[in-house]
Amino acid sequence: MALDIVLADEAATIRFGEDMAMALKRGDYLALSGDLGAGKSTFSRAVIRTIADDAFLEVPSPTFTLVQSYALRIPVAHFDLYRIADAAEIDELGFDEALAEGICLVEWPQKGEGVLPAGGIALTFTHEGDGRRVAIDGPEPALARIRRSLAIRAFLDEAGYRNATRRHLTGDASVRAYEHVYAGGTRHVLMDAPRHTPGPILANGKYYQQIAHIAEDVKPFIAVGRHLASRGLRAPAIYEADIEGGILLIEDLGSESVLDQEGAPIAERYLESAACLAHMHGQAFARELPVTDGIVHTVPDFDRDAMQIEVSLLTDWYLPWKRGTPASEEERQDYIAIWDGLIDSLSAAEHNLLLRDFHSPNIIWRPEAHGIDRVGIIDFQDAMIGPSAYDVASLVQDARVDIAGELADGMLARYLSLREKQGGFDRDRFIRDWHVMAAQRNCKLAGIWVRLMQRDGKPAYMRHMPRTFRYLTRALSHPDLAPLRVWCEKAGILATES
Repeated sequence: MALDIVLADEAATIRFGEDMAMALKRGDYLALSGDLGAGKSTFSRAVIRTIADDAFLEVPSPTFTLVQSYALRIPVAHFDLYRIADAAEIDELGFDEALAEGICLVEWPQKGEGVLPAGGIALTFTHEGDGRRVAIDGPEPALARIRRSLAIRAFLDEAGYRNATRRHLTGDASVRAYEHVYAGGTRHVLMDAPRHTPGPILANGKYYQQIAHIAEDVKPFIAVGRHLASRGLRAPAIYEADIEGGILLIEDLGSESVLDQEGAPIAERYLESAACLAHMHGQAFARELPVTDGIVHTVPDFDRDAMQIEVSLLTDWYLPWKRGTPASEEERQDYIAIWDGLIDSLSAAEHNLLLRDFHSPNIIWRPEAHGIDRVGIIDFQDAMIGPSAYDVASLVQDARVDIAGELADGMLARYLSLREKQGGFDRDRFIRDWHVMAAQRNCKLAGIWVRLMQRDGKPAYMRHMPRTFRYLTRALSHPDLAPLRVWCEKAGILATES
């Protein structure tokens, strides 16, 4: 359904341009129609400055140059076709190339009729009183993105942040996205976490997210974050929440990472992160966590079904990609049986709250704080109850970073030393379980990288594949994992990737 928006003044037009910029993605084409002075150029300038994250970026009119290009996070090309004599000139302006690489804003699109592609986002500006009205039409997926961005603006307005400035922060491998929100001289983080769209049913009437216990709304984030804070860990405070809409305004813990400017691990910060886990695992966990009055989140178990559905990503996605043919039924059944045995063995492992992705993208370093308070944790909505060794494996074998053996050994040693001081800790048992959990995580990741590339159009994650198999090789060095190591060798995957 088309959208119709009234903009009271130029400030509202600029704010609307900002909201539209947050909804756009590579390959979007905006056809901007309207009389002179109707607001097309003001809108375009706001879009470009938002994507550039530069409120003072010089954005000249392309009236005489016909096109202005901007090499931004997403490249933007701003076209003005008013002066072209023939639509065929558009080819000479490089429109197709610009659209393939980024976003195209086109003023006077009627001059390109017959040449410009169908399926763009059409915005028609008309004067209305002291302001203007904008009619928006286009493909439903694009309109859905725009409606979502406008809903976020409405959320901020209703929460008292009417003049807030929005800027892209990051997305992740899921449907979640994050923004910086500037209001009253303070920077916050906005989490945009719409409910997952159900996938195909895989087993027992459930789809992947349900079997793997992936959070489907923001309730787990609220509940687990408060629980972590109650245990002396640093999770962001939550300022405003639309639980049903999947929008949270949360504390900005900063922008410092556990990595240096070259992307290499900073040993002190990783060692303190290991201490953070030791602190958490030394305390009892709770399963029933309050969200709001009357709403309780029950933390799920990292159960057999969840572990098996994750490791099946290796046979379902990685092997077909690597070899060009699916895994044989015999391979699949042998693999499942091996993991069934390993999962059985974990029943005696130490269990605690399992954050799931405790590694560099999700750790904020807070240099102004002290001790483990320097370790800010920002991704924990998928937390489960499971072997405490899992998060230690996630940190020591950071999926996004090459961790040298010396640092890896140092993190394990620091964690083990702190746990032994707490008493009642079985060091040998933990090390054994660490190897099992490291193998489980890396088998999962090998399949995830391929799935992100093939299903989700995110090939950049494939750069992590060699590291994943180096980590897997270390995990398989424990004698108890010999059957899995033999299976991997027969499948021909260790030697080719490690």
